[in-house]
Amino acid sequence: MAERVIPLVDLRSPVLAAPRPLEAIPPSGQLLDGLGRPLRDLRISVTDRCNFRCNYCMPKEIFDRNHHYLPHGALLSFEEITRLARIFVAHGVRKIRLTGGEPLLRKGLEHLVEQLAALRTPDGQPLDLTLTTNGSLLARKARALKDAGLQRVTVSLDALDDAIFRRMNDVDFPVRDVLAGLEAAQAVGLGPIKVNMVVKRDTNDQEILPMARHFRGSGVTLRFIEYMDVGATNGWRMDEVLPSAQVVERIQQELPLVQLSPNAIGETAERWGHAGADGQHDPSLGEIGVISSVTQAFCGDCNRARLSMEGRLYLCLFAGQGYDLRALLRGDMDHGMGRASDAEIASALAAIWQGRTDRYSELRAALPAAAGAAGRRIEMSYIGG
Repeated sequence: MAERVIPLVDLRSPVLAAPRPLEAIPPSGQLLDGLGRPLRDLRISVTDRCNFRCNYCMPKEIFDRNHHYLPHGALLSFEEITRLARIFVAHGVRKIRLTGGEPLLRKGLEHLVEQLAALRTPDGQPLDLTLTTNGSLLARKARALKDAGLQRVTVSLDALDDAIFRRMNDVDFPVRDVLAGLEAAQAVGLGPIKVNMVVKRDTNDQEILPMARHFRGSGVTLRFIEYMDVGATNGWRMDEVLPSAQVVERIQQELPLVQLSPNAIGETAERWGHAGADGQHDPSLGEIGVISSVTQAFCGDCNRARLSMEGRLYLCLFAGQGYDLRALLRGDMDHGMGRASDAEIASALAAIWQGRTDRYSELRAALPAAAGAAGRRIEMSYIGG
C-alpha cells in the first residue's frame, strides 16, 4: 500500500474581496450562474471546531491539540448570518443547511435556528431548514432545536460496529450515543431523518449491509457517500473509493432495490427504494441513496453555495478560493470601505454567482496533478459537506 502523506497547508484557502458593482443588481429570485444554474441551496458553516477526528475530514495528524481555531470574534454573529441569509433568500435560496465542523458545538445555536426559521421566501413560504451533525450532542439538543424551528437533521454515521466506529471517529466515541441521538431526533419530530455513511474501501465497506439492514423500515433514509478528494489533509487516494454502483450491487444481493426518480432538480443523491414481495417499492421499507461525486459527477445542476463561519462565500465544495462577505458586513477600514447596505450586498452576491462556472467533479479526470496540489482547495472540515 502506498505511503500516506499528509501535507501541512493553510486550511482556509485564499480569499478574494467581494465585488462592489457600480450598478445595482436587485434580487429577482431568478439568479443564474454562468452555466445557467439557479441559486437554491445555501449551506452555512457555523464553527470550525469538531469533537471527532475522522481521518477523511479532520485527521489527528493535522488537527491536534496545537491546532489554532478561529477566535470567536472572527466568526459571523447569528445576526450577521441571518442578514446574509435573508439576502440569499431574496435571490432564490429555498433551503438552508447548518453545518460545521460540528454545528452543535456552537453555543446557543437554537437562537440562530429561531432567526432563520422566521425567514420567508418572496412568495411567503418558509424555508427548508435542516442541519448536519455527527450526532454526539443530538440527544440533549434535539428538543431545543425542534422548538426553535429546525425541520430535520442529517446524521453522519460511518459504522454500526462499535470498534470500527470508534476507529473512524478516532476519539473513542461509542456508536450507541449517536444512535441515542437519532432516537431523540425521531421522538421530537425532526424528520424525515437522513443518515450519511462515508464509504472507504477496506476501512468500513463491510458495514454497508449491516447499515442497510438496520435502517430498512426505520423511517430513516440511509445514504452512502463516495470518499471524496476534498481539501488536502485527508490523504485521499482513488483506490480507497468504492464506487456507488458497487454499493448498490452489494445491497441488491440481499435486499432488492428499485430505482426511484429524483425528488428535486439538483438533488445530490441517486434514490433507490426497498422493494416488497411484489418487486415494487414498498414505502414502509423506506429507501437508500448513493452520492457519487467521484464516479458520477452531478455538477450540471448544482445549485448550492457555501458560507463559512467567518463569512467567506464558496461556490463549490472543491473551491480553491472564497469571497470575503464579512468585510461587506463590517466594513474594511484598511481599504477605506464602510459597511455595505443590503442592496450593495445583494448586488455583490449577484455578481459573484453570475460569474460562477465551477464544475470540478466533471473535470476531475482531465485535470493535471498540480490542480490538486496542497492548499488549492478548501477543507471539508472548514466548509462542511
